[in-house]
Amino acid sequence: MPCDMNNKHAMKLTAAELAHYEEHGFVVRRDVFDRQECGVFRSAAQRVEATMLALADGAEHSSRCADYRLDGNRFVDIEHVTVQFEHGANARQLRVVEPVNDVEPVFDRLIDDARLCEPMRQLVPSDRLGLWTAKLNLKHPRVGSDFGWHQDAPYWIHDSDHVDKLPNVMVMFDDATCSNGCFRVIDGSHKAGCLPGCDDGRQLAGFYTHPDAFDEDAQVLIECPAGSVVFFDPHIVHGSGVNASVLPRRAMIITYQPSGFATLKSGTIRNVGE
Repeated sequence: MPCDMNNKHAMKLTAAELAHYEEHGFVVRRDVFDRQECGVFRSAAQRVEATMLALADGAEHSSRCADYRLDGNRFVDIEHVTVQFEHGANARQLRVVEPVNDVEPVFDRLIDDARLCEPMRQLVPSDRLGLWTAKLNLKHPRVGSDFGWHQDAPYWIHDSDHVDKLPNVMVMFDDATCSNGCFRVIDGSHKAGCLPGCDDGRQLAGFYTHPDAFDEDAQVLIECPAGSVVFFDPHIVHGSGVNASVLPRRAMIITYQPSGFATLKSGTIRNVGE
């Protein structure tokens, strides 16, 4: 969606986009960032992965780190930054890094980009924004695992008393297709608020939405080119498929909130666009 970079009003969501977001729980803008910018993001993602993998490898010898497993999958906390590894006992590839903006300056600057902030002022809604969290999702070719159906609000409700004001935006660094595990949502599911979680005995079962609580036939696969963005409600049921392709599918998800509130994991205040 080409826009005038000197005109913040042009970056705001249109009335039609706002209506779509309210009705469906998400809205897509294609081609917000150009090919060169996406290349910068991909290079930054590679730096993050190399840095965090090296730190995680030394976790058992560092007082800064905690190395643990949930549902058989490896997690490493490096101070307040959590690294999730791909599924499997001996997985070496990273799956998620959060908060990634505290690791890589390119991603910290992206949080303040007006192409994201101006729509977010409408969705939070607040004229002054703060950061809640920012995570890098890595889906490696052939090994990138799926994200099961879930809502964000149940993760956050114990740490925030304003989960309704925590909208997300996903920035696509690569082309997103069904074959490489594109983002998917359950259309309109945000209207139901917090839904019950699963109770199947997994350690993290409660964070996945119970299948009886939504209609999977209402899913929408969001296939879009690199540089596109998806704004989505904190209550919408969403997930992604496995990456069965030979191409990576990397993205960053940024969650905003009103200014003045602490971030999720570091507890510091990170105001936006000021």
